[in-house]
Amino acid sequence: MFDVPFWLWAVFAATVVVSLAVDLLAHRHAHVIGFKEAAAWSGLWVGLALAFGAVVFLVLGGTAGTEYTTAWLLEKSLSVDNLFVFALIFAYFKVPRAYQHRVLFFGVIGALVFRGVFLAAGVAVVSRFTAVLFVFAAILFYSVYKILKGEEESFDPGRSFAVRLLRKVIPVRDTYAGPKFFVKEAGKLVATPLLAVVAAIEAADLIFAVDSVPAVLAVSDDAFIVYTSNAFAILGLRALYFMLSGLLDRFHYLSKGLAIILGFIGVKLILQATHKLVSPSVPEIPSPVSLAVIVVVLAGSVILSLRRPADAPEGDTGGDSREETLTSPRGERDDQ
Repeated sequence: MFDVPFWLWAVFAATVVVSLAVDLLAHRHAHVIGFKEAAAWSGLWVGLALAFGAVVFLVLGGTAGTEYTTAWLLEKSLSVDNLFVFALIFAYFKVPRAYQHRVLFFGVIGALVFRGVFLAAGVAVVSRFTAVLFVFAAILFYSVYKILKGEEESFDPGRSFAVRLLRKVIPVRDTYAGPKFFVKEAGKLVATPLLAVVAAIEAADLIFAVDSVPAVLAVSDDAFIVYTSNAFAILGLRALYFMLSGLLDRFHYLSKGLAIILGFIGVKLILQATHKLVSPSVPEIPSPVSLAVIVVVLAGSVILSLRRPADAPEGDTGGDSREETLTSPRGERDDQ
C-alpha cells in the first residue's frame, strides 16, 4: 500500500469531473462522430492518463508509477472486448449513430461507480484473505480456456438482467424520441429504447468486470492505483470505439494476445499467493516485467493481425461495403 496524500485523490477526482464536463459540453449536440474527431479525443484521453501516471511517479515513486502504467495498459487492452459488445448492442437496438456517444457517456459514468465498488471490495478481500488470489487465477485461466476454444458466453442485449429489470420498473416504448431517455405518453412517464441501451451497456460492463478486476489486482493491491488506472482506461473507451468502429474485425489475432496476457496474469497471481502463503523464496513477477510482457504481446498481436489479414469472405471484392461484420476477440461473430 502506498501513502497517498489526500490532495492527490482530490486532483484525480477533479480531473475526472472536469474531463467529463468538458466532454459533455463538447458533445451537447447529437452528431455522428467521425474518425478524425474520435482520434483527437482518444489522443487526449491517452495523454491525460499518461500525464496522471507521471504525477503518480513523481509523488509516490517509481514502483507506484510502474504499477499504475501497467494496470492502465492492462485494463485498456482488456477493454477492447467492450468495443465489440458496444457494436453488438448498438446493432441490436438499432441506435442511430448520432446518439451513440450520449449512451456511452452515461455508460461510462455507471462503469466508474460499479468498478469502484468492485475494486474496493476486491482490495478488501485480498488484504484479508490472500488465498482468494488462487480463486482469481482460476477465473482468469477459465477465461483463457473459453477464449481459445471460442466458448465465451454469448451476450444477448435484449435478454440481459438489467434490461429485463428496467422493463419491469418502467414501460419502455418501441421508438426513439431523439436523444431523450424519458418521454410522457398519455400523462405517464415512459422510457425510450435509449435508456434500455444504457442498461445493456452497464450489464456488459458487469460481465467484463469478472475478468478485469482479478487481473488488475494481480498488478497492485493499492486502491488508489487500481481505481485510477481503471478510471482512465474507461474514460477513453468512447473515443476508442468511434475511432476503431468498422476496423475491429482486422485485429483477429487480438483474441490470442488477450489469452496470453490473461494467462500470464494468472501465473502472476499464483506466484504472489504462493510467495505470501507458502514460502517467501518463491519469486514474484516484478511490475516492470509485467508491463513489458503486456506491451510486447499487444504490439505483436496488432502487428501480426495487420501483416496477416484474415481471409476475406468468399465473393468479397474488397470494395466499400455498407454492411459491417464484427468479429469478437472472445471468439464470437456478431453481424451488425
